[in-house]
Amino acid sequence: MYIPAQFTIKDETISFGIMREHSFATLFSQHNGMPFATHLPLILNKENSTLYGHFARPNPQWTDIKNQTVLAIFHGPHCYISPSWYETNKAVPTWNYVTVHVYGEVELLEDEHELMNSLHDMVSKYETPDSSYRLHNVDSEYLSGMNKGVQGFKIKISKIEGKAKLSQNHPVQRQELIVNQLDQISTTNEQQISLLMKANLKKQL
Repeated sequence: MYIPAQFTIKDETISFGIMREHSFATLFSQHNGMPFATHLPLILNKENSTLYGHFARPNPQWTDIKNQTVLAIFHGPHCYISPSWYETNKAVPTWNYVTVHVYGEVELLEDEHELMNSLHDMVSKYETPDSSYRLHNVDSEYLSGMNKGVQGFKIKISKIEGKAKLSQNHPVQRQELIVNQLDQISTTNEQQISLLMKANLKKQL
């Protein structure tokens, strides 16, 4: 990924946070000599060394992905930045965003116990704390039948690239003007980018 120095996320704990908060990722590999992508949730393990996920078995991507080095992209918040918000008319539109790219080698899960552990972790992550749904309460025969329809996998992480493009290449005054405009927009992406920009501004002041 192209990352100008001022946009580089140097603290891996920040990258891990993005991976956890925005865990619906895009997984790229080579399939039959061509790029292939699947959109799916990926769960980072407690040691921050491995990602777990599963394909629907009819998805052909898994059939030749074993031992490939793949790319998983975690898309954080993003939004349009209008040059009308600046103090000058010598400007063009841009886009602010946060993203993390993760590289690693794929291993297919052959052990049903490991697959079930990864599914439990996934359900626990996405169900609300007060939810009554528990995977261990599902009929075992039904669950076993459903598991036959998926192929679990894990990615041993070898490289992480994090990028936070938050107008750091503009003067502080202009960044403050952008934040003021974003604060007036109620949609989630704009609000999240505003919060990230405010945190970044504190470091600059």
